[in-house]
Amino acid sequence: MTRGATTTSDGIIKLDSRFEDGAAFMDGSFVPISEARIPILDWGFTRSDVTYDVVHVWGGKFFRLNHHLDRFEKSLSSVRMSIPHNREEVIAVLMRLMRLTQFHDAYVEILCTRGMPPKGTRDPRKCDNRFIAFAVPFVWIADNEMRERGINLHLSRFVRIPPVSVDPTAKNFHWGDMIRALFDSYEQGCDMPVVVDLEGNIAEGPGFNVFAVKGGTVTTPGGTCLEGITRQTALDLMAELNVKTQVGTVSPDQLRNADEVFVTSTAGGIIPVTKVDHEPVADGSVGPVTENLRRVYWQKHDEGWDATPIDYES
Repeated sequence: MTRGATTTSDGIIKLDSRFEDGAAFMDGSFVPISEARIPILDWGFTRSDVTYDVVHVWGGKFFRLNHHLDRFEKSLSSVRMSIPHNREEVIAVLMRLMRLTQFHDAYVEILCTRGMPPKGTRDPRKCDNRFIAFAVPFVWIADNEMRERGINLHLSRFVRIPPVSVDPTAKNFHWGDMIRALFDSYEQGCDMPVVVDLEGNIAEGPGFNVFAVKGGTVTTPGGTCLEGITRQTALDLMAELNVKTQVGTVSPDQLRNADEVFVTSTAGGIIPVTKVDHEPVADGSVGPVTENLRRVYWQKHDEGWDATPIDYES
């Protein structure tokens, strides 16, 4: 079941066709992605009681892998879960997934569900937490047309679950608000939404963080959103580029009146926003800060910056 790719006598790597769409690691075994299952009574399914992280592979290298693993470990602690693997073992699992699939550009997820408690109890302390990892081809949150022309972003009326209820820094599956916002965005003819916090200020979008550029300063919300790894990468790169940044409040009016707007995601990097509810951001074109940051972001990938190479033949 875990044979995966093999090397022929003439040195050609041959992929096991069962893994051509992806592979998963579950309950100690590697299986084709189409065969990955969790029990229907797992609280990850019945209660969305899950924490997870997503790292991408680009050009045969994991990008900022240890940053993602740092966050995953913090998320596990925050939601009171644990996995039976140390970091080195988790990395070994991810490397095996890449050898099985032979993907050189991939979306790789690690997650932990609450699992199931013993019969007759609903005590979460007694649940047997379940660790899962999987790899599928690279996923983009915006298609090529959107990435080129810029996103038409919808300012949603829906409020993100407040931090007093759910820790936004622990990556989670509590997406009821996001799904409502997505439906509303599509009905408004927009590409994707951004939800607000209890004070009506910008929080985050489904799978991305938001940045607003005004007068040479770039602001991104803090405290009410996931502290995205690509968000942090953008902040790191702008520091290198001597672009002034700050983490603070962004109101809907500040977003509408910004010189530039962009979003960040592991599933796409730096993506421009050129319209907010069909109204152009500034002149409606991709701005210079966004364009330069996007260029440097992918350049860093090509240079192997903070990359973990994958040995596909071991």
